[in-house]
Amino acid sequence: MVSLDDIRTEALALLRSVENGDPLNERTQALIELAVRASVTTLDMTGFERFAERALAAGASGAQIHEVLVLVSGLGVHSLMEGSRRLARLMRDRGHDAMTAPLDEQRSNLWAKHVGDDSYWDSFEREVPGFLDALLRLSPEAFEAFFHYCAVPWKTGTLSAVTKELISMAVDATPTHRYLPGMRLHLLNAIRLGAGRSAILQALEIAAGGPSHCGVR
Repeated sequence: MVSLDDIRTEALALLRSVENGDPLNERTQALIELAVRASVTTLDMTGFERFAERALAAGASGAQIHEVLVLVSGLGVHSLMEGSRRLARLMRDRGHDAMTAPLDEQRSNLWAKHVGDDSYWDSFEREVPGFLDALLRLSPEAFEAFFHYCAVPWKTGTLSAVTKELISMAVDATPTHRYLPGMRLHLLNAIRLGAGRSAILQALEIAAGGPSHCGVR
């Protein structure tokens, strides 16, 4: 079982040589708070409204807040990440050729189009090994949809990339999710984009304070 202490320990190890940097400003704090509450693993909509009001008061636009919603709506893809590669392993164990045969032309073209030589996907593969290959083999349609949907909040671009990485890291680190592969990936991305130790630890503290999932009427 992954605990909040495990998350903090992993984060501190990755932050060992990172400078403190600037703390989060009021607007970014509010955006992370509302993201944690809007996440499908929490759905505290009363809290979402409270922090959306705070974000608006701090200068955030409606488009920026909605971009946060689109960003965190991708959290459900973790079901694909963890389920697809395990299903692929089970099928390989049973001798299904589709899981080991060379990719056909359609799948090869999709891989070249969406993955290719982009070094980002090397980092991704280290955290979620085998997922992209499994998804492509199991469903080319889902493979392509994964890239299209996850790209939406990065194309609209009303928030900075580092803010989106901090938000993504935080929603992966909430008490009701605790998804270490995503937390590590987004933390390292945030560092590469200039986030310091202070901002990252603040974002993780916000995540750790996220409420339990109380259901939606």
